[in-house]
Amino acid sequence: MRHRIDPKVDCVFKALLGSEENRNLLIHFLNAMLSMDLIAPITAVDILNPYNDREFLDDKLSVVDVKARDDRGQVYQVEIQLRSHCHLPARILYNWAEMYSQQLQSGNDYSLLRPTYAIWLLGENLIRTDNDYLHAYRFCDKQGRTLVDHGGVWLLELAKFTSQCIENEQQRWLQFFRKGDQLDDSTLPNWMNTPEMRQAMSTLQRFSEKERDYHAYQARQNFIREQNTIQWEKEQALKEKEAALQEKEAALQEKEAALQEKEAALQEKEAALQEKEAISREKEAISREKDLISREKEVALREKESALAEMERLKALLADRSLSQ
Repeated sequence: MRHRIDPKVDCVFKALLGSEENRNLLIHFLNAMLSMDLIAPITAVDILNPYNDREFLDDKLSVVDVKARDDRGQVYQVEIQLRSHCHLPARILYNWAEMYSQQLQSGNDYSLLRPTYAIWLLGENLIRTDNDYLHAYRFCDKQGRTLVDHGGVWLLELAKFTSQCIENEQQRWLQFFRKGDQLDDSTLPNWMNTPEMRQAMSTLQRFSEKERDYHAYQARQNFIREQNTIQWEKEQALKEKEAALQEKEAALQEKEAALQEKEAALQEKEAALQEKEAISREKEAISREKDLISREKEVALREKESALAEMERLKALLADRSLSQ
């Protein structure tokens, strides 16, 4: 191969699973991903939005998922998402609901609804609470009782798949998408030695060898890099904004703490002033009490002096009477 090709790049991904010549690969992929949940294996599908290389070359906003319907009317969506974000779960559920609801036209009965399966290959981890690479979401209660058996959402986190021993076809596809950009058709590992993997490898070879396809691949890679750069810049700006807000909050908290300390000091000062005023009032009361006692003493002294004078007068009067007799 002239160039290593990453099967996770959207134009390659859709050529692998969404082109008419690779219809059998899509069937094999769906059976591998849903083998434990399907009543019977899928044998035929109609691709509802087949891959068109000219659209990818001319339109950077081409639809990159793969939609299909099998011979029982069941609907499938396969999409790859390289970057995770906080609103991705809502987007996944919304897309599933849109596919499910679009089965009915005006006036159709609910009995026409068929199971709908959404399969998402994720380049970055979305579920951070465990190390399981496969998460299947169905419509059931806490006891596992199903409300309606109409498909669901399957998430496969490629970064969590680290097995070196390939035990089934699901793991073979996951390994292909994980390590496809490292593969060279001249030295393929043993796990690639199946008809489906060799056919998938031929699609990578086409993007590697054909100039037009490789230019389309490069254009999509550049577009993805630009989007990743924009996303990274947004995340960095958000982190800087959050850091600035945290610094501002810390400064406000310090200011509030300083104000609380100042208020506490003022309260202590006010308490001291109130205590000083109370002492001052107490001193004034004591002074008034002393003045009152002093005046009472003066009155008592004058009364005593007056009484003594009266006694002297009476003594003198008695002495005069004694002499006259």
